[in-house]
Amino acid sequence: MTYVVTENCIKCKYTDCVDVCPVDCFREGPNFLVIDPDECIDCTLCVAECPAEAIFAEDDLPGDQAHFTELNATLAKVWPAIVERKDPLPDADEWNKVADKLQHLEK
Repeated sequence: MTYVVTENCIKCKYTDCVDVCPVDCFREGPNFLVIDPDECIDCTLCVAECPAEAIFAEDDLPGDQAHFTELNATLAKVWPAIVERKDPLPDADEWNKVADKLQHLEK
């Protein structure tokens, strides 16, 4: 089992999770983070650190977020690793908890 970053991260990109990851499994896109499933060791540390509550165990994904498992795996192959915390996007707090943000994902 791996952990998956879901839709609520889009246009927020808080990086608190990156700080606690012992294996540097996060990858960074323009307005979203993903977890590399080949690197994730299922430690659960990132879940509690995510202010957007956007990280779930693969087995616990809400039904409408299941497609993010494949999206994380695909984007993790092309996006660079992020290994230290950065400031969130400038309007992250405004986008936090906004529904249906997938169309805003920048690849």
